[in-house]
Amino acid sequence: MINSPTTLSVIVPVYNEQVFVKSSLLGLRVLETSPYLESIKIIVVDDCSQDQTDIVLNQFQNSLKNECWDEKFSWKFVKHEKNQGKGAAIRTGLKFADTTLTVIHDADLEYHPKDLLKMISLFVEEDADAVYGSRYLRVGFKKTLSFWHSLGNRLLTLLCNLVSDLDTTDMETCYKMVRTDLMKSIPLESTDFRIEPELTIKLAKRRANLFEVPISYSSRSYQEGKKINWKDGIKALVAILKFGFSNNICLQDKK
Repeated sequence: MINSPTTLSVIVPVYNEQVFVKSSLLGLRVLETSPYLESIKIIVVDDCSQDQTDIVLNQFQNSLKNECWDEKFSWKFVKHEKNQGKGAAIRTGLKFADTTLTVIHDADLEYHPKDLLKMISLFVEEDADAVYGSRYLRVGFKKTLSFWHSLGNRLLTLLCNLVSDLDTTDMETCYKMVRTDLMKSIPLESTDFRIEPELTIKLAKRRANLFEVPISYSSRSYQEGKKINWKDGIKALVAILKFGFSNNICLQDKK
């Protein structure tokens, strides 16, 4: 069990989010209200965006000198020279995580950072190794999802559960908070959205103490910039089969 206070790294993978990224980062300010956090490191990884995201991030980075952010916060900005995918951005961000806990936060305003507060408490009070924020547990609110998108998520979660022997309700959630030392010890291979089932299956095989909490969710449409699609669903299905049979679950396994 973690003795409070603790520390948190927030990895923010960003790709073509010039409209939303600033508001998404500003929303993380709510973390300063956590009684459990003594320091918060925000790691922003621009995955070679093709719009004006880099300009917005540069302006935001410069504004930090004049903004009244709590002294708990520190920042790291990284940019990929070539677009590699969400999984690659997470893996890059993880290299800079030097805190007790690490969580993933998307830059698209679909998720609400206030929900991270209740996730943190489970590491302190319940000795969690990982906590997922579920969009399907019936507490809080969610914007109505596309039926087919929701069905795809639930199907992939079911198949992942069959492989991992878990009973999660939302394997595809962005909000995955994991003990940093555990997450760094897992040999993550995926460079795209396949990292979601990969991480879940490998956590299960490592016998991680995994919890879920209900979170709020404001889905956006493809017209509003949503990026994951049916092709990613097919890739995730293949990934579930691949990592279900894989025993590459600890970096020591490569020695």
